[in-house]
Amino acid sequence: MASTLADAGARLRAPARLPSFRLLWLGQSLSLLGDGFSYIAFSWITLGLTGSTLALGSVLAFQAVPRALLTLVGGSLSDKWSPRTLMVLSGWARAALMAGVGLAGMTGTLTLWMLCCAAAAFGAVDAFFQPARASILPSVVEAELLAPANALLAVGTKVAAVLGPAVGGTVVAFGGAPVAFLVDGVCFALCALCVAGVRTRPRPEPEDGAEGAVEDGQDGSAAPEAAGDTLGARIRAGLRYAFADPRIRTILVVDAAVTFCQAGPFTVGFATLAKVDLEGGSATLGLLNAALAGGAMLGTLAGGAVGGRPRVGLLIAALAGWLALGTGLLAVVDSAPGAVAAVLAMGFGMGFQGVFGMSWIQRNIHGSVLSRVIAVDMVIGYAVAPLSLVACGALAASGTSPMFALTAVVLVVTAAGILASKPVRAMR
Repeated sequence: MASTLADAGARLRAPARLPSFRLLWLGQSLSLLGDGFSYIAFSWITLGLTGSTLALGSVLAFQAVPRALLTLVGGSLSDKWSPRTLMVLSGWARAALMAGVGLAGMTGTLTLWMLCCAAAAFGAVDAFFQPARASILPSVVEAELLAPANALLAVGTKVAAVLGPAVGGTVVAFGGAPVAFLVDGVCFALCALCVAGVRTRPRPEPEDGAEGAVEDGQDGSAAPEAAGDTLGARIRAGLRYAFADPRIRTILVVDAAVTFCQAGPFTVGFATLAKVDLEGGSATLGLLNAALAGGAMLGTLAGGAVGGRPRVGLLIAALAGWLALGTGLLAVVDSAPGAVAAVLAMGFGMGFQGVFGMSWIQRNIHGSVLSRVIAVDMVIGYAVAPLSLVACGALAASGTSPMFALTAVVLVVTAAGILASKPVRAMR
């Protein structure tokens, strides 16, 4: 037992021995910490400047819409140049934006239209950072270290997601929103410096023939770039590549289904469950969210510590079934401890499978198109999440049981569809 735990710990620590990985981990964590800062700072300074919740919603929308619209562009440029280059440029651009807003706030010259422009620019720049940060890892660590490296990055992401808003709120409380913007700018500048120090290797070739149906000649082209090198052609080539391979296509569909069954049920559903069904308060809602985050972190660490390469297709099906069981339990649970236990287990499954799913993508998708495939997945998530929120908001009006039951059905159908595909079942 002690030997097994020691081996698991050694696997998790292996990527951290690499200087470039440590810099990448720190850079990504600082960037995500800055994202949490920016949300609090934008929200607080908008309310302080206008006193209007409508203005706050507008500023946040100005940030979200460009991010969703430009993510495919960001993925295309990341494949054309390099993920590290885009991450560094994005870090410096966001640092300059945050410093500019902070200085304008301190001098009293900040206006609502300036906030909207800054939010839109921030969202646009972030659209270039996100696909790059998800696709850089295969050029930093060897293929055998992808799972533990993804686990460590995911843990840093989750910790930063918690600390960012908390620290940002503290800075706003003691120094004011303009100071929070300046601190935020420092985070992004440090991110750029860390990533600039990362030393990358040539992009590795896919391991199991997953170069994609496009490269195999199904559309008459020899490579994803054969149709042309314009931005539009590169985006179309990335879309063809993503949807031609049944395994990649299945991952996209499953991610869309899981996002739909997570965005609404885990926000609208948790809030309604805590307040109405369990007759609790904000503390109960906090416990549900903490259980989800804690379970995901434990699952992530467990996934990173596991050796070998399990069948990813079966893991994906198991995750859909596991989430279906959890949401089914939430439809009938009548106690807070029971709900917390179900959510904790669901979070563990999501964290565990997420390590292997991302590692498979990074290991088996051609490096010249990896960022574009990841960008497609992100854009699908951006589109599905608001639909889930609206649908779950409507369903929750008559109670959470129908909403969670419908979610469970969607997940069961998803699991069955995965198991019906032989190429997906064979994925490692």
